[in-house]
Amino acid sequence: MNAPASRSRFREAEKRRDSDHVSFLRHKGFRWLWIALLLSGASALGYALIDQQPRPNGGTWYGYTLGTIGLGLILWLTMLGVRKRRINPGAWSLKAWTSAHVYLGLSLVVVGTLHTGFQIGWNVHTLAYVLMLLVIATGIYGVVVYAVLPARMSDNRREMTRAQMLDALTALDRQLESAAQPLARDEADLVLAALKQSPFAGGLLARLTGRYPGCATARARKGMAGDSEAEQRVRALLEKRLAQLGQLREALRIRAALEVWLFLHVPLTMALIAALTAHVISVFYYW
Repeated sequence: MNAPASRSRFREAEKRRDSDHVSFLRHKGFRWLWIALLLSGASALGYALIDQQPRPNGGTWYGYTLGTIGLGLILWLTMLGVRKRRINPGAWSLKAWTSAHVYLGLSLVVVGTLHTGFQIGWNVHTLAYVLMLLVIATGIYGVVVYAVLPARMSDNRREMTRAQMLDALTALDRQLESAAQPLARDEADLVLAALKQSPFAGGLLARLTGRYPGCATARARKGMAGDSEAEQRVRALLEKRLAQLGQLREALRIRAALEVWLFLHVPLTMALIAALTAHVISVFYYW
């Protein structure tokens, strides 16, 4: 292998590694941000320069143009889920596609609003517009949480995996079970209740808020009010268990916050497609 070819491949590998560390929001020097701004600016400029009364709306040639652009964008944006299932590191890598998805999705606020001509009413056209704004809003939430929460998750885990956190909790439970044997019946029952309760008990609301009012471990900790050696040892172990549960539950809270937006974003997108279908059919029906 000659030296120039080896150096060329090395430089290409370095460029790929540098690209891998760039956020999808900054992909290719904010390429898709500039494209989205250009699209939004051109749409607004065209709307401002058209000299007609009444002002352009969804039923004018300019409204149809913006509507066609918006519909095409929405249909293309829904293909991100399909793209995620394919492996293709080329010009249309997943990072490039996601960057375009975010910025072109935001440009729909301008394109879609100008398409309506600021005419809002109780009809399927406004329903499609409102659903589009809700899809964009949930998408913005998704971008924010994915930009902020992974770092928090990493800090919370302290280089521990979820399995390791559960193993640490299991080791504490074995110590607690042994330490609780000399306790009085009532106190021992509190400890046993804590050991039997699943660390994941509490449901979706508890995971999202990080609050577990029915935590049996906290209840057992409050019940250890005595000063005997056994009670002091159990109390210390319960405090460690609470700390371990806190770490695990914080990881669950962050994971839930990362995933819950999809339970809104995807159904709203499906509803938007349905409303757009009705919108387009009604437009052609009354054309």
